Amino acid sequence: MSDAIQLNNRRGGGSKRQALAQRTVAGFRIRPGYYDMNGATAMQDGVNFTVYSNGATAIVLLLFRRDEKKPFAKIPFPQDYRIGKVYSMFVFGLQISELEYAFQVDGPWEPEKGLLFDKNHVLLDPFAKAVAGQRKWGENENTKLGYRGRVVKNDFEWGLEMPHLRIPMSDSIIYEMHVRSFTNDPSSGVRAPGTFAGIMEKLSYLKSLGITAIELMPVFEFDETRDKRVYNDKTLLDYWGYNTVSFFAPNTSYASTDEYNHEGVELKTLIRLLKENDIEVILDVVFNHTAEGNENGPFISFKGFDNNIYYMLTPESYYYNFSGCGNTMNCNHPMVQEMIVQCLHYWVEDYHVDGFRFDLASILGRDEDGSPMKSPPLIHRLAFDPLLGDVKLIAEAWDAGGLYQVGEFSACKRWAEWNGKYRDDIRSYLKGDLWCAEDALKRITGSPDLYGGDYLGYESSINFLTCHDGFTLHDLYCYNNKHNGDNGWNNTDGTNDNRSWNCGFEGETSDPEICALRERMMRNAIAVLMTSRGTPMILSGDEFGNSQQGNNNAYCQDNEISWLNWNDLDKNRDFFDFYKKMISFRKKHPAIRRDLLPAQSGFPFISAQVIHREEQGGKAEQAAIGVCFAGYDKRRGRDDIVFLAINAFWKSVE
Repeated sequence: MSDAIQLNNRRGGGSKRQALAQRTVAGFRIRPGYYDMNGATAMQDGVNFTVYSNGATAIVLLLFRRDEKKPFAKIPFPQDYRIGKVYSMFVFGLQISELEYAFQVDGPWEPEKGLLFDKNHVLLDPFAKAVAGQRKWGENENTKLGYRGRVVKNDFEWGLEMPHLRIPMSDSIIYEMHVRSFTNDPSSGVRAPGTFAGIMEKLSYLKSLGITAIELMPVFEFDETRDKRVYNDKTLLDYWGYNTVSFFAPNTSYASTDEYNHEGVELKTLIRLLKENDIEVILDVVFNHTAEGNENGPFISFKGFDNNIYYMLTPESYYYNFSGCGNTMNCNHPMVQEMIVQCLHYWVEDYHVDGFRFDLASILGRDEDGSPMKSPPLIHRLAFDPLLGDVKLIAEAWDAGGLYQVGEFSACKRWAEWNGKYRDDIRSYLKGDLWCAEDALKRITGSPDLYGGDYLGYESSINFLTCHDGFTLHDLYCYNNKHNGDNGWNNTDGTNDNRSWNCGFEGETSDPEICALRERMMRNAIAVLMTSRGTPMILSGDEFGNSQQGNNNAYCQDNEISWLNWNDLDKNRDFFDFYKKMISFRKKHPAIRRDLLPAQSGFPFISAQVIHREEQGGKAEQAAIGVCFAGYDKRRGRDDIVFLAINAFWKSVE
């Protein structure tokens, strides 16, 4: 009896049944597979293929050689190999080094019922661990061949000393980064620009900055060419990557070589090196929609397997669009829930990631008809999933359908949230909207009005002033208005609610007084962020004054608008040094980050008040505020007291 059949017997398959059911199809010996192993799994004698579909009547496995258009084998799943809605088959003798695979799924074509089965479509495995994707960035390779899965061997050497960091949220400093933007500009000086390897070349820089985690914008396989177009002689792409093709596969075009399945090895190597340098990895994950779009979109995978299960459909079987991207994943359907949970498990087990940021996470709380749910099963399940117990869960607590849940995303404090109210209130106050002073006090002291004011509550707030959506920190004080004309939508895209201040001149200038004022405003902003209770998140490049030329929605810009200009590091060295000092200051003062033992001096843990009011036009306007954090630091054996005074008025106060 082979090792594979012994394994199946241990799983309860029964070796006698396996032997009787073996047969030869299309020149390959097959037998029933392992039904609890979704996707394609390399084993000793061959490959196990398992997929499920609620509405399919038949499924065919297609086997391809790399880059060849036609399959070299078509193997139907025998009906006696199916258990319930799960189709599983073990194919002996397959060599995986150049193997690609896909499926054809037959069933009813009844669009009015949301059923879109078509046996002529070549479909990607929803659980594919690697994708024969666009190895050359921006080229439409897969429109010719279709998306196909690859088989991955899980043999990466993590090493015996690979640390599990488990940095508390209160001690974390998160650095949001786009893989390509970070190093693709020639000024980065790296050998592998725009790739996972390029980030590795900047490891010493990240270490010196003092951050504790990088949050990678989408690294799942995505299709940057979906909305490819030319405008003003520039090629525009779906650049950011919020356009998922495969949830389990890393993006092929982020690899530095087209070596087969190298993108996974390269990402794992990056994660290992970051962890060895005490930096965690958080993935920005997009479970709210896919690249298949609406009724006019392509058939890549989910539409052809179970369209009416994977997507929220209207009573007329059109796609609900709470994502703003054409479709909405039906996240609380049991099958979709299971896929999402298995996906997160996979990235934790196989890639050792430390956390997830959920894009448009409010969609995870909608019912199958789009209604907001009081106790969403998926959100609750993720909060209490044992395997995810040490993993950071961060919600972007809103969606494009108008559901805004900052401060109330989940009753379980297990979830943290991007605190959009922190961004808005601090931006408003710092630019001189003085009536925002009391709101600013709340944000600096941990947003107790949103998160309850207890220890766990403070860990729920991800404080940020900038992120990939919106202005960079530099542009926040260079532009009053967005300048998105290069996007091709006549400057109608992107938010108009910027709460920015150009310091007296719109755009770049060499005026020394304006430049000095802008740098002072940037210093004010980072000083407040690093002395606020909660978890600070910063946008890559902000630390040396990176600009997007006033574009606050650079989702399509694969050029110098999005790429970090590393020449700015030398140009703005003084500001960069200040930025690092503020990160270091935060790390040195635990009283800012969490409640300690009571201070021996008698100061309360937190005290905050407006310390100066200015009267304008007979009306009292709030101007200067003060915050004090205090507590006894056991490690250093003394009180830790930090006093923060902020004057947002244009005159000095005493």
